[in-house]
Amino acid sequence: MALERLAEPGRQRPKATGGAAPRLYQQVFEIIAGQVSQGMLAPGTRVNESSVAEQFGISRAPARQALVELERRGFLEKSLGRGYAVSVSAPDKAAAPAPPAEAAEELRLTQLSSWEKIYGEVESEIAARCSFAGWRVNETELARFYDVSRTVARDVVGRLQQRGIVRKDDRSRWIAPAMTPDHVGELYELRWLLEPVALEKAAPHVPPALLAAMRADLETAVENAGELTGPDLDRLEEDLHVTLLGHCRNRTLMQAISLPQALLVTHRFLYQWMPRLFGTEPFLAEHSEVVGRLQAGKIEEAAQLLKRHLQVSRERAIDRITMVTRQVHPHDLPYLEKLD
Repeated sequence: MALERLAEPGRQRPKATGGAAPRLYQQVFEIIAGQVSQGMLAPGTRVNESSVAEQFGISRAPARQALVELERRGFLEKSLGRGYAVSVSAPDKAAAPAPPAEAAEELRLTQLSSWEKIYGEVESEIAARCSFAGWRVNETELARFYDVSRTVARDVVGRLQQRGIVRKDDRSRWIAPAMTPDHVGELYELRWLLEPVALEKAAPHVPPALLAAMRADLETAVENAGELTGPDLDRLEEDLHVTLLGHCRNRTLMQAISLPQALLVTHRFLYQWMPRLFGTEPFLAEHSEVVGRLQAGKIEEAAQLLKRHLQVSRERAIDRITMVTRQVHPHDLPYLEKLD
C-alpha cells in the first residue's frame, strides 16, 4: 500500500528561532508521527523517500532524515523491499482504523517558500565540505543543479549568509570559508562572548516547563549515551544554543549570535560520524549543569558555566574536524569550486 496522501493535523508550522532556517525534517517527522499515533496511517502502510519528498514538496535529504528518525522512534520499520512500513507496534497508536485515502486532504507544509524546499540540503552539503576546504558558491550552477530560478538560488545564498556559512570576498564572490583551526577558534571566541550575555537576558523569560524538559532529556541522553544518533545530538545542541537563547528579547544581540551558528551547522555533519569516533559526548553533562543552575535561579553561574563550556568545546571541535576529515571524502558538486 503506497503512501499517497497525508492529512493536515491542524497545527501551525514552527517558527525559526534566532535566524535559523526551518528544520523541514522535524516538521515532516511530527506530521507523520502524529498520523501514525492517531491511526490515520494503518500498520503496514508503505513509505519511501520519493513519495514523502513529492508529497511535502521538499528535497529527498530532509525526507530521508525524517524517515530515519521515524524508524528510530518506532513509528516505522524497514520494509522487506525498498523503503519503510508503518510499524504494527508504533508508539501510542490509536485503536481506530485509518480513514480511507480518498477522505484524506492534500498536505503541503504551510507557506513553504521555494528556497526553503532546498535550503536544508544546500546548507548541509556546504557545511560538510567546509570541514575540508574553502569553497566559492556559484549561484548559476546552484540554480541549474536544483532546477530552480536564479532568484530562488539567491534567496538560498542570502540565508546562508545570515547563518554565517558564506560571505562575500573582495571581488564580491560568495565564499564558504574553510573550518580551519583559526576560523573555528574565532567563531568560538565570538560565541563565548555573546551567548552568556544572551542567556542572562533570556533567563527571566524561559518557561520552567522548558527547563524541566531539557534537564530530563539531557539526563536520559547521558544514561543512553551509547545509543545516541547524530540527529539526537543535533537536537540537544539546539535546545540550549538556539531554543533557550531564543527567549532573549534583544533582537540585535540575537542577530550577532547568528553569525557563529555556522559551527552548529558544521557539527550537524560531524555528529553523523560521532558515534564511530567518540564515546560519551562531553557537552551533555555541561549542558545539564547550565540548565540546573537556571532552574535554581542562579543565572550568573549558569552564564559562567556556558562560557566555560564553549571555551573547552573549541578544542574538541577542532579535534573532531581533524578526525572526520581523515576518514570522510564528500563527492564533488557543480555549484562549489574549491579554493586554493
